[in-house]
Amino acid sequence: MKYVSTRGEAQELDFEDVMLTGLARDGGLYLPKEWPKFTDKDLSNMAGSSYEEIAFTVMKPFIGSTFSDEEFKKIIKNAYHNFETEVRCPLLRLSDNTFLLELYYGPTLAFKDVAMQLIGQMFELSLKRKSQKIVIVGATSGDTGSAAIEAFRGLEAVKVFIMYPDGAVSDVQRRQMTTAVEKNVTALAVDGNFDDCQALLKEMFNDFEFRDEINLASVNSINWARVMAQVVYYFTSALALGAPRNKINFTVPTGNFGDIFAGYVAKKMGLPIDKLIIATNQNDILDRVIKTGIYKIEDVKPSISPSMDIQVSSNFERALFDIFDNDPVLVRRLMNNLQSAKEFKLNSSEIKKLQDIFESGSSSEEETNTTMRAVYKESGIVLCPHSATGVKIALENNNDKDTPMVVLATADPAKFPDAVANACGIKPELPDRMKDLFERTEMFQKVPNDISHIKEAITKGVNE
Repeated sequence: MKYVSTRGEAQELDFEDVMLTGLARDGGLYLPKEWPKFTDKDLSNMAGSSYEEIAFTVMKPFIGSTFSDEEFKKIIKNAYHNFETEVRCPLLRLSDNTFLLELYYGPTLAFKDVAMQLIGQMFELSLKRKSQKIVIVGATSGDTGSAAIEAFRGLEAVKVFIMYPDGAVSDVQRRQMTTAVEKNVTALAVDGNFDDCQALLKEMFNDFEFRDEINLASVNSINWARVMAQVVYYFTSALALGAPRNKINFTVPTGNFGDIFAGYVAKKMGLPIDKLIIATNQNDILDRVIKTGIYKIEDVKPSISPSMDIQVSSNFERALFDIFDNDPVLVRRLMNNLQSAKEFKLNSSEIKKLQDIFESGSSSEEETNTTMRAVYKESGIVLCPHSATGVKIALENNNDKDTPMVVLATADPAKFPDAVANACGIKPELPDRMKDLFERTEMFQKVPNDISHIKEAITKGVNE
């Protein structure tokens, strides 16, 4: 399996190099040259298998010969052995044909663990084989950072630096990043928003001298391995609900577009997905572009769903490339316009292509609170505010009573106790293993929104 950049000017790489590289050297994102395909018979054969068995079948075509079958099976087993549920990503019925796909039973209580625990295992084996050391720098809107720190803490071959927007993540999210005691991880509180952190990360990757000097890698969702791992739970949930015999709809709370792009990949691979619905909060740039074709960056509005407080959704570039016939010239033009004018516009035929695949909706703060409150009152189910945006928009679009609707529940409500308490009148508790989270000592560095200061902090940390 070979991988190409969305901007068409970087060399093709195999899976291992794509995983260890992250962002292409032309500024683009890597995608496989072709999509593996599963027939209905293939899907039927997967039904009833364990999460780990389905994960192996779905991901094996993407990794090529990077790992042997036995190595990859062991990687998968190690990645998920400490999840709290045997089925890893269970389904919970919300109403007659609406289901929650609970993705938060990993070590940091968020869906990012599903990919990050796997990536940690893959990196460790690959780096050991190469006798190589790398520096991972990540940008997070809340959950990626803690998941990355959990996956890589204590590994001798890796140093990890996570940038997060200072004051714009929940207290639980922040403390999960700042209370790690291992010397190989550092939390950087950036004076800016997530889009600033993401821009700083891309600027570092585009500084090839700095990138090569420290052997820079990333585990943000710009890394293809992140998307690949997330494809699996679309398969497991759809098969549990009757695929390939039945079509399935998915609604996905979306910030950086990686999670819903994984659903798009699953559909390209043959999973019978009917609707893919984008759910945004008040930072609704993705809803606007689907409905109008105008992708215009506006000011980020802080919300009770901070992981979705994003205006530049990196993985949307992958969707544009694939949907628009793998045209790197078009992608470069759109991305250059976005950088220079903070917007790009699609024509009517391009808008139609997007709308043929994606539907979308947005949820205001009031609507999100109302949804959390109503669901708790009616069913006793407690939602995090991100999952609530998905439920609100799913219920608005769930008109086909014969097709199951799956809403991705992205985080444990205990990660956002204040928002849940305000909406539902209860304060969800952290699991016993995290009971002392607010008693642990925090360690982090405050840094300005400036690339030179960020590089200085990272270089100093690498050399310590």
